[in-house]
Amino acid sequence: MKDRAKPFLGWDSPGWAVITGSSSGIGREFARRLAAEGFSLLLTARRGDRLNDLAATLRRDHGVATEVLVADLSRIEDVRRLAERIRSIATIDILISNAGSSTVGPFAEADPDGQLSTVNIQVAAPVLLTRAALPAMVRRKRGLVVFTSSSSAFMPAPGSGVYIPAKAFMVSFARTLAPELAPAGVLVQALCPGYTRTEFHDDAAFDGLKAFLPRWVWGTSERVVESSLKGARKGKVTVIPGLLNRLTVRLAPKRLLRRSYMKKRWAGIAGPGGPRKDQA
Repeated sequence: MKDRAKPFLGWDSPGWAVITGSSSGIGREFARRLAAEGFSLLLTARRGDRLNDLAATLRRDHGVATEVLVADLSRIEDVRRLAERIRSIATIDILISNAGSSTVGPFAEADPDGQLSTVNIQVAAPVLLTRAALPAMVRRKRGLVVFTSSSSAFMPAPGSGVYIPAKAFMVSFARTLAPELAPAGVLVQALCPGYTRTEFHDDAAFDGLKAFLPRWVWGTSERVVESSLKGARKGKVTVIPGLLNRLTVRLAPKRLLRRSYMKKRWAGIAGPGGPRKDQA
């Protein structure tokens, strides 16, 4: 077990961390890193077999308590069930709202149910789960809430349906909550990675995108999570991992992005504008 001579964020002892979308990618890496810090973990995603394997590995490697709760956050009843479990955790320290979904194609042709599923996963779930976690954090005067947004939140693009607007909501929500909760010792962060090599882009629908973008554009889950935790230690509200992503967001003309790079992004994705669900 890791030597914890330097407590995480200066806290005297680790409590519980809740991570949605934790069966793969960025969520899985958060689970590994927080287990190494000694946090007990509530892991949630749709794929129970993967969650159970991960929970067993973390218990073995780090000696931490782990709990698995299988949930589909596109279903509000599952969101409420998870929120109820979160409210029952008196020592919750961290909430990572990492579950995500993507819808591509023209909005006028998109499946309305698929668009609403994305809203539930990326807007309703973070709102309800954060509301469930905050009373205990405020009472204990410590906590960290991370919303896994995207660098695309700053670059509206045609063909993204409600995906990019939902990611933009996460950034605005974090920036709204952060000053409100700072006096209570609760940190809030919008984590905005760029293209990251995870299972999210393994679907054949993204083959055109992967062929268009050079390899050096892609980041890794390890670097994204390291940037998030480093940003938390510095109290950063908005974290954009990678120099290229930060420069793109801050300096590139938005009109140029929409008409060239973003246009090719969606043009390279085959198929009609149906939903793509990937909550890890």
